[in-house]
Amino acid sequence: MRAGRSGTLRAQELRLTATDAERKLWSRLRGNQLGVAFRRQHPIPPYTVDFACIAQRLIVEADGGQHAELKSDERRDQFLRKQGWTVLRFWNNDILYNVDGVAQAIGDRLAAAPTQPSPASGGGLKAGETDDH
Repeated sequence: MRAGRSGTLRAQELRLTATDAERKLWSRLRGNQLGVAFRRQHPIPPYTVDFACIAQRLIVEADGGQHAELKSDERRDQFLRKQGWTVLRFWNNDILYNVDGVAQAIGDRLAAAPTQPSPASGGGLKAGETDDH
């Protein structure tokens, strides 16, 4: 599913206005430092996620206080999980003051999950398929 022009422009805008926590976490995720590639402000319509590892279908979100009790985040995460993504959320304070611990938690999650081949490459689940055995 493509983001379209408006999704791409929104992602570009978010990259330019990244929070301190997002910049700090990106410095640890970029360049395959954890053994896999991440994208920042990646559109997954109708949403744009902070960081996404496409190979392992892992989303990492940096949350400020405005996310403390948002029902919209729950709906968003539920939608993304139904699309086959795993969502990890970290508070901005944890990222700012313990980025090593956050990077370790992300690395542990990556190590625990096998790489998911994309349906486009002939692997994984195709639209309409389920993982029910």
